[in-house]
Amino acid sequence: MGKLFIEGGKPLAGKIEISGAKNSAVALIPAALLADGPVVIENLPRIQDVEIYTDILREMGADLLLEDDWIEIDGRSLRPMTMPNGRVKKLRASYYLWGALLGKYGEVSVGLPGGCDLGPRPVDLHIKGFQALGARVENKNGVMSMKAERLRGARIYLDLVSVGATINIMLAAARAEGVTVIENAAREPEIVDVATLLNNMGANIKGAGTDVIRIEGTDHLRGCRHTIIPDRIEAGSYMILAAAARADVTIENVIPKHLESVSAKLREIGVVVSEEDDSIRVIGQDHYRPVDVKTAPYPGFPTDLQQPMTTLLTQVDGPSIITDNIYGSRFRHVDELRRMGAVIKVEGRSAVIEGGSRLFGTRVVASDLRAGIALVIAGLISHGVTEIDGVHHIERGYANLVGKLQSLGATVWKESMEPENIMRGELTDGT
Repeated sequence: MGKLFIEGGKPLAGKIEISGAKNSAVALIPAALLADGPVVIENLPRIQDVEIYTDILREMGADLLLEDDWIEIDGRSLRPMTMPNGRVKKLRASYYLWGALLGKYGEVSVGLPGGCDLGPRPVDLHIKGFQALGARVENKNGVMSMKAERLRGARIYLDLVSVGATINIMLAAARAEGVTVIENAAREPEIVDVATLLNNMGANIKGAGTDVIRIEGTDHLRGCRHTIIPDRIEAGSYMILAAAARADVTIENVIPKHLESVSAKLREIGVVVSEEDDSIRVIGQDHYRPVDVKTAPYPGFPTDLQQPMTTLLTQVDGPSIITDNIYGSRFRHVDELRRMGAVIKVEGRSAVIEGGSRLFGTRVVASDLRAGIALVIAGLISHGVTEIDGVHHIERGYANLVGKLQSLGATVWKESMEPENIMRGELTDGT
């Protein structure tokens, strides 16, 4: 537990190196369990979600070797035990254990996932896919129990584009009999990353990155070595941060193509964005134009950057509208930004942001991961000191946040909460 303190208004400049993709890592770790040998995953982000996942796998009996930025996973000693709650409740991506363990063992019993509360995010599409492959699925008091005598390939159409369901079905189908075709599949780079790992293990997956993915199942997958792609959401967050702070920041270890929608929207505002092979330089300007932003599945503007983008739009010269077409209730950060001086009105799935707000540091609460980074950006451009509760949310997805911000010249520090203070109820973030 802890609080983050930021003294705003400091000039920022420098370079930031982006970590491996969180949304890849939390799928690649369970995917490694499908192998009949050790799998090494490199460029691993050291974030809380990864730590929780490794704890879960150790509890299940897997052999793990975790170093600074890589992990070796050997699932041959793993026991497919029932895990009704505990750590799985802290991790939304724990549902990838369903596909991985169902594919390898033909059965799995794991509690419903936790993670950030962004409103209803049903797992119906995951279940539909598993049932199409031949699994029987039951929800027993919040524990998803799935069993199949034999998984067989099938043609599966996803009613909604879903990254989680696309990956989960891929995991189960990789060791099913025959061919599985996923139609209306999600196209995110993290899906390509998972498919690349599975193919390196000996799977036969084609079409990842398009809306039709074809998986030819196999009964054996070997160990391998794999490097995680850079985190496009972390990179986009720092791009938006640089623009909001009117800073000159170079973001290194990125794939610029993965960030085209972000770069395009920043340029539309008036930010100078230049790209190299594996880096992006963002140069903030004194004045920005208002814009309208609509989130969409990749390659559209990411919903995970809606909240930090909201902070940036408080600094443009005029009113802007941001619409979240993925998670309509993802506006819990707005009340906290208002406390800092922002003028924002939420109307359904949209927020109308009056630009030109002067923000002031105060005590705020990070309600989820991306709301947290939105408040960090607000703190950096505010007058005075901002105190952010709920830092554990931010640490779920941003490795070495304090160190990276300090390298740019920010005055930021973290203070731990003593257990007796927590017992007295001095935290206000519901933990």
